[in-house]
Amino acid sequence: MIKQRTLKTSVRATGVGLHTGHKVTMVLRPAPIDTGIVFCRSDLPGNPSIPAHALNVRETVMATVLEKDGARVSTVEHLMAAFFGLGVDNAFVDVSAEEVPIMDGSAGTFVFLLQSAGLEEQPAPKRYVRILKKVELEKDGKRVRLEPFEGFKVGFAIEFNHPVFPASHSTVEVDFGQVSFVRELSRARTFGFTQDVELMRSRGLGRGGSLDNAVVIDDFRVLNAEGLRMDDEFVKHKALDAVGDLYLLGHPIIGAFHGHKSGHEMNNLLVRKLLADASAWEEVTFDRLEALPSAFARLQLQAA
Repeated sequence: MIKQRTLKTSVRATGVGLHTGHKVTMVLRPAPIDTGIVFCRSDLPGNPSIPAHALNVRETVMATVLEKDGARVSTVEHLMAAFFGLGVDNAFVDVSAEEVPIMDGSAGTFVFLLQSAGLEEQPAPKRYVRILKKVELEKDGKRVRLEPFEGFKVGFAIEFNHPVFPASHSTVEVDFGQVSFVRELSRARTFGFTQDVELMRSRGLGRGGSLDNAVVIDDFRVLNAEGLRMDDEFVKHKALDAVGDLYLLGHPIIGAFHGHKSGHEMNNLLVRKLLADASAWEEVTFDRLEALPSAFARLQLQAA
């Protein structure tokens, strides 16, 4: 059978919160079968835990924020994408503040940390969620949908009236049966505009942002000296965010996602709508690798 995965050993990293600016120590630890991904606030009495699940999302302004019983942890989307990309089902994430460290603004550092810890299989079947019918939402010109597809595919389109966002690099479709998450998506960094910095900081956001952990854009150009990592880095980062938000379903999705100008709010509302319609999905397991859709066979092998 295709088995669940956790970490072989614990791994530690220190960084800064993108929005709070607080220094954060994070420890990724192995977890038992059927635990899922669970965030633990190591700085609070009793180390309260917050399961990484769409129904625990409380805020979606500039980041995905989880909260349970008064304990919260924000900016979980890039780490969740890394867990998905390496096929990790069960893990504890200890954080010493209310935000996951931003690292370099992508999921690449988290992928490195997980690979450093190593992965091991657990004697229980890995569970997937297969999409059975189209589920979609539209709001204020933003659109998201999930639909049946025998694999996992993420499409995204962005629209910005700005010279660094040419139409030729504003759409992407990533079929994980054909390309590697680690190579194609994980290194795409978050981005922001200098004109928005003052507004963000007035709202208590973006206080830890810098050219070291985000692509920064002024009225004309990208300010980072090294430029972009890839021509379509902006739209690929939005696709990366969607992968992380979708993994808050609790299991990998067998299906296709498409987003148009959407963000964390629409991604979360879509997952909630899916969960509310029992006829739109089913939970499945697989006895052998050959039975897996090619996207997940590739993910199993690349993370082995």
